[in-house]
Amino acid sequence: MSSPLIVLVGPTATGKSGLAVELALLLGGNGRGAEIVNADSMLVYRGMDIGTAKPTLEERGGVAHHLIDIADVTQKASVAHFQTLARAAIADIRARGAVPILVGGSALYTRAITDVFEFPASDEVVRARWEAELEAVGPFELHRRLAELAPASAAQIEPGNGRRTVRALEVLELTGGHRPVIPEWTYELEDVHQFGLNLDRAELDRRIDNRVDQMWEQGLVDEVRGLLDAGLRDGVTAWRAIGYRQVIEFLDGAATQDEARAAVKKATRRFFRKQLGWYRRDPRITWLEANRADNASRIAARLDLLDSGRS
Repeated sequence: MSSPLIVLVGPTATGKSGLAVELALLLGGNGRGAEIVNADSMLVYRGMDIGTAKPTLEERGGVAHHLIDIADVTQKASVAHFQTLARAAIADIRARGAVPILVGGSALYTRAITDVFEFPASDEVVRARWEAELEAVGPFELHRRLAELAPASAAQIEPGNGRRTVRALEVLELTGGHRPVIPEWTYELEDVHQFGLNLDRAELDRRIDNRVDQMWEQGLVDEVRGLLDAGLRDGVTAWRAIGYRQVIEFLDGAATQDEARAAVKKATRRFFRKQLGWYRRDPRITWLEANRADNASRIAARLDLLDSGRS
């Protein structure tokens, strides 16, 4: 029996992780084993728990989760490497007759895993030179330079996202061009079914504010302090995660704690609106209201994975 790949997407704080576990347990109770594959680039880092809202062992409900806690914060993450790991995990789950459930909040990562997706050229020397320039002039000045060279590409990148700006400049130098859009909607993997969680914008804003406040109460600042001792600054990608970057600014004295907390909320809202725009352009996604209690059973029945759903 072939196993479909179920993909759960949508903005942060819509309940994707909880729905994935609920769905996996539902399928397991109906004789179809299911395992979850993480598609969030920051959940791979050990110790980055509070700021990423990483599901605890209890919240995972005994369901196997792949690609969580597989790297130190000093290691570099890339979409290309993540694509390889995730596709291998999905293939392994399917080979064992179980249903893989891919869960993520980044359209770039989920599409890199499921779709025909080729990566532009890369050169460590060129990238190192642009990373040194980033350190020298800062992300906003570097983004301004990208805007002069490739305005369409710059328009797709947040001015403060130095890592993506560096990558765009690297590709531009190596190839003479940088495509600001990802490929068309063509699946590389077979039998993919995407479901998005939709939530009222005002409710989503409220959930984000509450989540960030809860992170502070759970000890996000202390978590970041510990990660700095573990070499967080030495990594290329981990320290730039939303929440961690702002807390580092507070610990460095560049912002007050209240300013840092407000900045995390603002950055999270900006991120989810951008991601939602990407997802809304994908006609293959079936949208579900996030607050519905029967979403797991609706997905399972739609894919004919429950005995009660068989005709």
